[in-house]
Formats: sequence, structure tokens, C-alpha cells
Amino acid sequence: MKPVERRLLREVPALRHHMTYSTVLTLLGAGLVTAQAALLARALADGFVGHAAQVAPLAAPLTALAAVMALRALLTWARGTLAERAAADTKDTLRGRITDRMRQTGPLRLTACRHGETATLLTRGLDALDPYVVGYLPTMTATVVVPLTVVAWLWWTDWTSALIVVMTLPLMPVFGALVGKHTARRTARQWRLLARLGGHFLDVVAGLPTLRAFGREGYQIRVVGEMADAHRRATMRTLRVAFLSSLVLETIATLSVALVAVPVGLRLLAGELDLRTALTVLFLAPEAYLPLRAAGAAFHDSAEGIAVAERIFAILDDEDTTDEDTTDEDMTDEDSNTERAADRPADRAPAPDGRTAHLRLDEVTVHYPDRPAPALRSVSLTVRPGEHVALVGPSGAGKSTLLSLLLGFTTPGVGRITVDGTDLTNIDPDTWHAQVAWVPQRPHLFAVSVTDNIRLGRPDAGHAEVRAAARAASADRFIEELPHGYATVLGEHGAGLSAGQRQRIALARAFLKNAPVLLLDEPTAHLDPESEAAVTRATADLMRGRTAVVVAHRTSLLPHADRIITVRAGSLVTPQPSLDEGLLAS
Repeated sequence: MKPVERRLLREVPALRHHMTYSTVLTLLGAGLVTAQAALLARALADGFVGHAAQVAPLAAPLTALAAVMALRALLTWARGTLAERAAADTKDTLRGRITDRMRQTGPLRLTACRHGETATLLTRGLDALDPYVVGYLPTMTATVVVPLTVVAWLWWTDWTSALIVVMTLPLMPVFGALVGKHTARRTARQWRLLARLGGHFLDVVAGLPTLRAFGREGYQIRVVGEMADAHRRATMRTLRVAFLSSLVLETIATLSVALVAVPVGLRLLAGELDLRTALTVLFLAPEAYLPLRAAGAAFHDSAEGIAVAERIFAILDDEDTTDEDTTDEDMTDEDSNTERAADRPADRAPAPDGRTAHLRLDEVTVHYPDRPAPALRSVSLTVRPGEHVALVGPSGAGKSTLLSLLLGFTTPGVGRITVDGTDLTNIDPDTWHAQVAWVPQRPHLFAVSVTDNIRLGRPDAGHAEVRAAARAASADRFIEELPHGYATVLGEHGAGLSAGQRQRIALARAFLKNAPVLLLDEPTAHLDPESEAAVTRATADLMRGRTAVVVAHRTSLLPHADRIITVRAGSLVTPQPSLDEGLLAS
């Protein structure tokens, strides 16, 4: 058993229970196999007597044989049902671990991850575990239990035949292991190509507007086609090896059974063996090799699932592990972020009241691993309760990173963020996020109704409250003009709505949440003048009476700010510029 398989059994309780149930059911099934062979041999041997007097005595073994066959069918159904349930529980456990890790690391950390591979793992990848759980694990249990039971029965029935079986049985796992190593390498390569194809395709789809703008969509069509063709060739090579290995194992099994059957037939003709014993041996000998033959086929079916499990644990380990030998001088800010996140206490304090809390950044530095310069460098900032702070500056200066710090999505490499004097890393994130409303520059809308999209701000809100929030965000008019009004189901990412309409639905979420702290990331960017005016009015109303930090690239929101702060090259410019200077910087 590979290390990844041992880890699966160790960390997924459903698999351990599955192995226990499978072992018990396989042991019962092995007993029924030997009973069926003995009863069938008895019925056939007695039936050769050929006169009516034997009809009554045959009724008992035939009835018993029917009962045994029915029990075997019942055990097969039970084992399959339990295996399918274990497979579903296993996928649910692993999917939960991955999504929990995503939620804990936050969206900005995920931008550095390979989204395509992660999406492939969560969908197509985890589904590849079905053959491993449903087919391979029960078969591996049978390879241990069934041959031992059959050989023991054969030894008691005819030790000569049992000796031949014992000598030929090891040939199948030896040849299976030789072929299996080759198959594992090919399957791992097939999975890498599939993950690469999924990741690249996701990136192409996400960046399609940019590709169209630069006229490069034709080139990417060819690239995706070449990657798909490479995956097709790798899949066909893997299937070719699987078919050839099945031929090898079937040939070995057939020859092994022949080595048992030929001597039995000769001894039967010579009168050295009675018919019932000979039939019992002939019925049981194939059963000894059957689990090993099935294991060979199941191994090829499950090889992709093993490769997927290895990748899942590699991702989890990569996100959980820090290098203990790294010195403080050599540690990057990202390493420091990971270490600080690992040191956070399990039981955190509830967040202070956001209505009266002071937000403070104290000498904060953030450094992303893919950038040579820090995103923020020694930034200190205090936001008083009820204050409206506008952040202006060129793109890439660090404004969105500053909002991410206040959200708790990013942990600083140096310095700290406090809420009323309490370090944000020591505050329970759920209680803090409950007091923060975040409106990103490009809000994500889901393929559900408009009501459900707005209700994301507060899932228990009633329909009247949803309408009031939409009215406050100046979104009620265009929503009512949709085909089904608030019940209209949107396309993915809000397909069918304009940028301004999507922004106003995001503001309606914030109105509905009614949180005391408001973080806005360029809410009026990329809007036409009419939409910008509507969003500005709604945003100004939303900011009233709340603590607000707004990233602004346009002038419309700046008159509603108490302070305007310029962010340039990761630093806050002091002294604070005038309004015109801030606009020039943006």
C-alpha cells in the first residue's frame, strides 16, 4: 500500500469504516463461495446416478444451493451500496478540507494558486476516487481473504491441487506489480496534462475580453487544442497499457487453472479421485485467482484516483507547512504571513463593536512573493469611528491590499492591524466580517435570482427588506423591469446586467447587511456617467453614519470623504495632498 493510501485511511474515517465492513462481508462471501462449490459438486455428482430414486435426495442440496446463491447476491448488493456511500463521504471530506483551506487563506492568497488545477481537483479529480473506493479497496480485501479461504478448503479436500494453487498464486501479484508501476507513471502524466489543460482553459476564459482586445484569441484556440490533443494521446497510452496488462493477468490465471484441472482430470480417469471431489476442486480453483484478476483491472481504474489524492495532499501540505530551518533574515514576508497565520490561537475573541471601534494599521508591510517590491511598506493609519477616508493613487499602489488587510484576508509580514486595540489576528473572523460590508470593484453575482443575490448580505432577510435595500441602492427600477422582477435568475457573474446594475446590486447587499464598517473598492470604476451618478448617490447614502474606507479613482465620491489619502508605491504620502493633487494622482 502506498503512503498516500495509508494517509487516506488515516485521515478519512469513512474509508476506515469501509475497510472494516468490506472485510467482514468478504469473509462471509468467501465462506459462501466454498459452500456453493461443495453443494454444486454434490448435486452434480449425485445427479449422475441417473434414476428416480435420487430426485428426492437432490431436493435438499439444490434448495441449500439456491439459498447460498441468494445470500451471495445480497452480500454483493450490500457491499456495493456501502462502497458507494463511502466514496461519497470520502469525496465530501476531501472537498470540505480543500474549501476550508481556501476560506481560511482568503481570496488574495488564492490568486497565487493554480485555480484551474484546484477546480479540476474539486470536480473531475475527486470523482476519479470512485473507482478506488468502490472497486479497488473491496477487491484488495478480497485478494487476502478469498484465496486463503479457498486454499484452506482445497487443502482439506485435495492437498495436491491446493499445493499447485499455492505455487502459482504469487505469479499474478508479481506480474501485476511490474505492470502497475508502468501504469502509475502514465496515469500521473495523464493527470498532470488534464490539470494543465483545465488551468489554462480557465485562465483563457477569464481573460477572454483582454485576448479579444489584443486579437490573440485565435492563438489561444490553437494552444488549447494542442493541450487537449496531448491529453487525448496520454489517455490512449494509459488505456493501451491497461488492456495489455489485463491480457497478461488473464493468461497467467488461465494457465494456472489449467495446471490444476489437467492433473485432476487424469486422476479422475485413473480412479484415484471421486467425482464430487474433482468437481469441488474445479469449481474452487478459479475462485482463488478471481480476486487477483479483478485487482489488476481495479488497479488501472483507480490509478487516476491515487494520483488525484497525492495532488490533494500536496496542496494541503504546501499550504500548511513552513520551513523550520529558515532564519528570520532569509524569511520572506509571505513566509512570515504563513507562520503568523499558523500561530493564531484556535479560540479567538469576538470582534469589538464596529460602531465605536478605531481601526489602526501600525507600521504594516506586505510583500507578495511574485513582486520584487513590497505592496505596502511601513504603513501607519488610524480611522476613527464614523470617519470617511478616501484612498487615491495610481493602480498597483497598494490601495486594494490595504482593504484586504482590514478585511483580514491578508496578514502583514511586519506590523499589525488592530480594532479598538485588539490585534485583528486575535479576533474571530466571523464576528468581524459580520460587522463589515465590502463592495469590491467587480462584485460577483451568482446564477440565482436577484433576490437571492441581494440576500447574500443577510440570508434571513424578508422580501420587503430586500426591496427596501434595492430601493436605497437605486436598483429597484431596473430590477422591476427584468422579465420576472426580483425572481429573475441571473446568468453566471451577473450575465445580462450592465456593470452599473451589478454594482448597484452589490450596494443593495451592503444596505441589507447594515454593517457599521464599510469598505468600498472603486465602486464607480468602469461605469457610464448615468450609472456613476446613481451609484454615487447610493454610496453616499450608504456611508452616512458608518465608518467607511473608500478606494476612489474618480472624483464623484471624494466630496463625501472626511480625509483624502494618497497611496503611492506602497506608502502613504505625507503631508496629505489637496483635492486636486489627489485627483491628479488617480
